[in-house]
Amino acid sequence: MIHPKKLAQLAKKWQRKVAAGAGGQQASECCSTVADKGHCVVYSADGVRFEVPLAYLGTTVFVELLRMAGEEFGFASSEGGRITLPCDATVIEYVLCLVRRDASEEVERAFLSSIAGHCHGQDASMGLTHQFALCT
Repeated sequence: MIHPKKLAQLAKKWQRKVAAGAGGQQASECCSTVADKGHCVVYSADGVRFEVPLAYLGTTVFVELLRMAGEEFGFASSEGGRITLPCDATVIEYVLCLVRRDASEEVERAFLSSIAGHCHGQDASMGLTHQFALCT
């Protein structure tokens, strides 16, 4: 598992590389994706921007979502260096809620298994209605 500090360093290096190789307009778009200190910017499959605390990136659920994103979109995307998770905004909001509430690894794994078929181009919020009770 990659350490969150190392991941932040890689993300910054990668964003600088994208900005340096991009034309003027894309470079300014890239700079708008810079997160607050201690956070990493990710996007949902439907384009919603999230600033995720670096500490969350080491959790089971985010490690798996990042792995899925790498498989689905790759990390050299054509969208100006964005990291896009393969789920819609509703799912990512729920994941953030689980992590904020310090859900056990077992709960995170159960959640991941419940969305496994829904995160790749299907309705990623389908079947999650009964689970929102945990985070409301």
